[in-house]
Amino acid sequence: MFDLSVAAIIFVVICSIFIGISKTGLPTMGIFVVAVMASIFPARESLGIVLPMLITADVIAVMYYRRSVNWRTLLFMFPWVLGGLAAGFIMLFYVQASRPIEIVLGILILLLISLQLYGDRQKTSWAEKIPQSTWFVAVMGTLAGFTTMIGNASGPVMAIFLLALALPKQEFIGTGAWFFISVNLIKVPMYAALGLITVESLTFNLWLVPPILIGTYLGIKFLPLIPQQVFRVIIMLLTVFGGIRLLIS
Repeated sequence: MFDLSVAAIIFVVICSIFIGISKTGLPTMGIFVVAVMASIFPARESLGIVLPMLITADVIAVMYYRRSVNWRTLLFMFPWVLGGLAAGFIMLFYVQASRPIEIVLGILILLLISLQLYGDRQKTSWAEKIPQSTWFVAVMGTLAGFTTMIGNASGPVMAIFLLALALPKQEFIGTGAWFFISVNLIKVPMYAALGLITVESLTFNLWLVPPILIGTYLGIKFLPLIPQQVFRVIIMLLTVFGGIRLLIS
């Protein structure tokens, strides 16, 4: 079992609750969890610890929001996501240092959210057509696959993509839930092959199932209380935080 201080254990439990909330109520909160877990464990090792935690919450999310899914969007982007996953796997296999990648991703996320805000203000025809274009889906799908592979950090990318499609909050959560459980399950054998998921890490994950379930319950109860526009603003703010976190971590 990992040798952790009492304070570290408390932070891990809090992160477990936040993962549950992020999967069923407030997407992109997970970027905060990724940052904290990477400060408690070695960066690469934290990837394999966090992934089963995410999958546990994903299962609850897809069960609860199973009828609120935009399947057309998922099927359209998934081939590009697979390409991003493959590129991320190669990066993790050959490159140990991830700092330059994090800087580039942080810049891209902040640029994309800026474009989203600009499109919301202008309401121009080109801004409305971009989310439906093949190149936009290709870029966002590839980025989502790549960022989830190298750092479990595709929350901000998917948030920008789903916000651009102007999905209602229930469909936003449901579509994201099915996306994440699909890519996270694909990542399991890849992470195992890289030695990031082990029997020891999985044993540790079992102790964290109860707080994760508590978090999913809180997220389910909290989401209906958030007005659609407030939900959109919260997602944008958390996405900006995620981009900044990648730049300064």
